[in-house]
Amino acid sequence: MKNITAWIFRAVLMFTAVLWGHAATAQSYPTGPIKIIVPFAAGGSNDAMARLVARELSQRWGPENVVENITGAGGNVGAAAAARATPDGYTLIAGSIGTHAVNQFLYPKMPYDTMKGFVPLTLIAEVGLLVVVHPSLPINSIADLISYAKAHPDELNYASGGVGASQHLATELFMHMTGTKMTHVPYRGSAGSVSDLLSGRVQLMFADMPLVLPHVQAGTLRAIAFAGERRSAAMPDVPTVAESGVKGSRATAWYGLFAPAGTPEPITTKLNQTVTEILRTQEVKNYLLKLGAEPRPMSIAEFTEFQKSEAERWGALIKSIGLTL
Repeated sequence: MKNITAWIFRAVLMFTAVLWGHAATAQSYPTGPIKIIVPFAAGGSNDAMARLVARELSQRWGPENVVENITGAGGNVGAAAAARATPDGYTLIAGSIGTHAVNQFLYPKMPYDTMKGFVPLTLIAEVGLLVVVHPSLPINSIADLISYAKAHPDELNYASGGVGASQHLATELFMHMTGTKMTHVPYRGSAGSVSDLLSGRVQLMFADMPLVLPHVQAGTLRAIAFAGERRSAAMPDVPTVAESGVKGSRATAWYGLFAPAGTPEPITTKLNQTVTEILRTQEVKNYLLKLGAEPRPMSIAEFTEFQKSEAERWGALIKSIGLTL
């Protein structure tokens, strides 16, 4: 009986020590800068979201955080680097629909486990996709685009932020639903496509709104539709793709914050609570909405379910149209 009592006592002490250790970990974290990996080139929406979070966390916690762009393979190179990082809360990744949902269906071999390699911390924002064309084209509406693409199969070059990026998938969905054929020109992040879009080297893009809105306003690109479920508050006069006759069409880009699997729960909880608080501040909400992005703070459980549902939704499309690399 004494041995059992002693064992229980030791177990209680050990459990208490673990709890105190976790509490101390959360209270002291962070003691240095946090690195947020962006798996695409600088200047795109993903990069902007990461830099916003890094800046706001620095203001609250002190250390000057770092954003590192690691590009390649549709975001897989950067995501793999994040998955291999020490799970201590000091390396995070600003992931996207490509890196954390659909690449697993496109690439025959993945360098990380999409669903098990990370802790989904929170969705940062959903970004509306604006269908823009070079103004030299005789295209002013979705009906015009469908007619032109059918009359000139594979002649229209459309840009994206990479194979499996939201811009790529949205256009593939559009072509699947309308029976059109266009040629894909992928870039290492959506920012790199804008100069070619402006010059006319590529003629079309389902583009992240923050990236192209200034050019639409300046008249150097023409917006013909919005790919979201509802019209964008930033451009209320532009109809949705669904309104324009492609019933059921809906596509957005999204960007979220992830930590490597195995990161201690007190740290992931603290990160979730702090980043969601940041996203709910009026200043940040106004900043994102002005860009055409909608802040979407979520609990870890909600974001985990969101990631799973997005993987299932787009994975089904990829399989149905036979899209492969």
